[in-house]
Amino acid sequence: MKSNIKNGLFLGLALAAGMAGAGIMNHFNSQPYAGNLDGYPGKAPVRTVRYEGPVSAPADFTVSAEMTVPTVVHVTTKYPRQQGYGNQLFDPFNFFWGNPAPQQMPQQQSTGSGVIISADGYIVTNNHVVENGEEVSVTLDDKQSYTAKVIGTDPSTDLALLKVEAGNLPFATWGNSDQVKVGEWVLAVGNPFNLTSTVTAGIVSAKARNIHILPDQKFPIESFIQTDAAVNPGNSGGALVNTKGELVGINAAIASNTGSYSGYSFAIPVNIVRKVVGDLIEYGSVQRGFIGVSIRDLDAGFAREKELKTLNGVYVNGLTEGGAAEIAGLKEGDIITSINGTNIKTSPELQEQVGRYRPGDKIDVTIIRDNKEKVIPVTLRNKEGNTRVMRNEAVSMLGASMEAASEKDLSKLGLENGVKVKELQTGKLKSAGLREGFIITSIDNKTVKSPSDVMEYLGSKKGGVLIEGVYPNGMRAYYGFGM
Repeated sequence: MKSNIKNGLFLGLALAAGMAGAGIMNHFNSQPYAGNLDGYPGKAPVRTVRYEGPVSAPADFTVSAEMTVPTVVHVTTKYPRQQGYGNQLFDPFNFFWGNPAPQQMPQQQSTGSGVIISADGYIVTNNHVVENGEEVSVTLDDKQSYTAKVIGTDPSTDLALLKVEAGNLPFATWGNSDQVKVGEWVLAVGNPFNLTSTVTAGIVSAKARNIHILPDQKFPIESFIQTDAAVNPGNSGGALVNTKGELVGINAAIASNTGSYSGYSFAIPVNIVRKVVGDLIEYGSVQRGFIGVSIRDLDAGFAREKELKTLNGVYVNGLTEGGAAEIAGLKEGDIITSINGTNIKTSPELQEQVGRYRPGDKIDVTIIRDNKEKVIPVTLRNKEGNTRVMRNEAVSMLGASMEAASEKDLSKLGLENGVKVKELQTGKLKSAGLREGFIITSIDNKTVKSPSDVMEYLGSKKGGVLIEGVYPNGMRAYYGFGM
């Protein structure tokens, strides 16, 4: 349930503490053994790592902050007004004499952040900042305000792309999240608690974190950069940059028991962001390649059970029938160790690497099978099992812009397939009475899964057409018209 002000996204994570930590401290504070290490009873020789290089100077964040602050915007999303009853807004006299009269509730809104990525007004933010919004506006660092158009969203990565009609805007410089190192200094820039242009600093604490914040997505990609830079409600969609001022991530969530910052925050790696943004601009929807495997991480116990000689890589538990991996020759029990030369140690790392490619792209998958290394070329496929790139094209003859219905919409309405009507202009659908948000499930009793299906069915159609579908409130409807 949304409050009148809904700032950002929070993740509650239990953090372990207590006596175990005290034991570790006692161990390291104990007196050193002064004799021969080889003869120290019950103790292995101590391994030491000595750094011989130059000592780094303290980090200077001023240049990075000056470069980044003008590129970060304040995003405000307004939601449709709803009807309320009972305790919130009701007329006690109407309630006394009969059923409570519906009242219009105050307009709800949420706030967050966004990052300008081009001089002509493209802005990237989190999907949860703008999801289900009726109106989105952005305020720049120089206090100029614009109404923003949502170009596209990708709930699987929690990203969204906005566009404002403006020119000559300051924009962020792309970095490379693959080159980000644990221990590296980073800055988070955003608008926490509506405090605009706030800069905080920290280090990268970990990479490729899966924190399970997208449970309603069938194919989520979670491979977050974890940092201890302070991030709070309203920072969602803001910038994570390195000391050069390069964008390395988009802030998305925090680990908190209270809803406010208490130690760690998480950002979507910029290499994923670039792929998603590029697809939304070029195709109107994200083109995601699937390898078609079920996997699990390796640990010592599982390695002993399966008699494996390595803990590096991810274990292939199963294969999708007719999927890319099966067709290429991967087998259950293979251990995937790299994608196109990038080492893979965990499931999130595999998801991140494969998620950068489109259907039809060929990748080299390095595996270990029977304790021998092997490289297998794999041609990725889309979720429908083919290599076709799915364009979200406007169907001009109908006067509508459409997209494949999201997994969330399908699950909520109990549907297996459908195409959502995003925008309506003058055309046959509007004349027939359809409204925006309608999900088309079939045309003339033929199943509809993608906008290309609509084009295929109606491209050469002559005569009457029957369209069946469902509205977001669950109301089923039928529309007929002539072509």
